[in-house]
Amino acid sequence: MIDALDVARLDRFWRDATKGRTDGLRLRLVPTAIPKPSSKNRLHLDLAGGPEWEAEVARLVGLGATRIDIGQGDVPWDVLADPEGNEFCVLRPGHPGVLADSGLVAVCLDVAEEERFAQSAFWQSQADWHAAEHHDWGVRLRRRPSSTVSLVMGPPAAPKAGRNRLRLEVTRRDGEPGEFLDAGGNEFHVTN
Repeated sequence: MIDALDVARLDRFWRDATKGRTDGLRLRLVPTAIPKPSSKNRLHLDLAGGPEWEAEVARLVGLGATRIDIGQGDVPWDVLADPEGNEFCVLRPGHPGVLADSGLVAVCLDVAEEERFAQSAFWQSQADWHAAEHHDWGVRLRRRPSSTVSLVMGPPAAPKAGRNRLRLEVTRRDGEPGEFLDAGGNEFHVTN
């Protein structure tokens, strides 16, 4: 779920940015009147740039993204912001998170190092996703081994500053619908 000042514009941006290929992951835009604060989101999306990642970054900028610096330094990805300032990354070829040439590859949740195993256990219990990798940098969950989409949890953890603009939503037949908090205090939604 992504809070949006202009739902139609942000929906169009993300549909075009992902080329409609999200491997079963649904991006749902929710209207809000509150602009994004200056602090970094605790949840963001990673896109695979493919072999022509520079052209992909240029394409995304042409769609309305902007290049931003959040202190990332020299890394194998480019940090951009969508038209409402929500950060996302474009991964370059060879990045360990890339299993597909293009499209959405990861939903990234900031988790402090000491919380990552609790968060991993929590999200495995809430969704039909399973631990696929454990590394020094964090944990990766996947719905199935061949899935090109994953939930990555690891540091650095951005401080919690009010309600998260991007939130996970889980569909469960046996769950009580509503908004809840995960093991790290991040809001998430359950729908039937």
